[in-house]
Amino acid sequence: MFALVDCNNFYASCERVFEPGLNGRPVVVLSNNDGCVIARSAEAKAIGIAMGALPFEIKALIAEHQVVLRSSNYVLYGDMSNRVMETLRAFSPNIENYSIDESFLDLHHMPGVDLVQHAHRMRDTVFRHTGIPVSVGLAHTKTLAKAANKMAKKGNGVFLMADDATRIAVLGGMEAGDVWGIGRRHAFRLGKFGVHTALDLANANPAWIRS
Repeated sequence: MFALVDCNNFYASCERVFEPGLNGRPVVVLSNNDGCVIARSAEAKAIGIAMGALPFEIKALIAEHQVVLRSSNYVLYGDMSNRVMETLRAFSPNIENYSIDESFLDLHHMPGVDLVQHAHRMRDTVFRHTGIPVSVGLAHTKTLAKAANKMAKKGNGVFLMADDATRIAVLGGMEAGDVWGIGRRHAFRLGKFGVHTALDLANANPAWIRS
């Protein structure tokens, strides 16, 4: 079993660690030279601020909702990422830092352990040590763990995809373009052949996929 631990709205969460007064307010982090939106808190997403938006395009939303803008601080984000990853090492000897805000943990060495409880302990410990909220997706492969993590973000922060019925339900409701490594361009091509969901992709003929 693999766990994918993903920091929620990472850059915005980092800003909140050092400025707690930002909690509950819409926060947006801008790219180098404040060019465009590269991170949003949940509150910023809820009012319709899109990734990649230019500051002048969201001027009205900023004024109406008192959105907090922050310039990106990659030194801070890198330091916070290291703190999160170091905390996670207590939960598995095998950890792969996939990106600044994501890590895969190999949990195959833990037979008999309640993995959902283990994942909740991960979340609680990371938040206690760093102030960063995380979501944990659990599944038999890394790709499925990514899909499970999407479900975790919609729920209580942990989602286990352990059986076939759960896998079918999750993949059936997931667009092919949301699968790790697919993206919009491949999704458009797949759609021409009737592959619209992640389940369609999983059920497709492997030989056809390779070709």
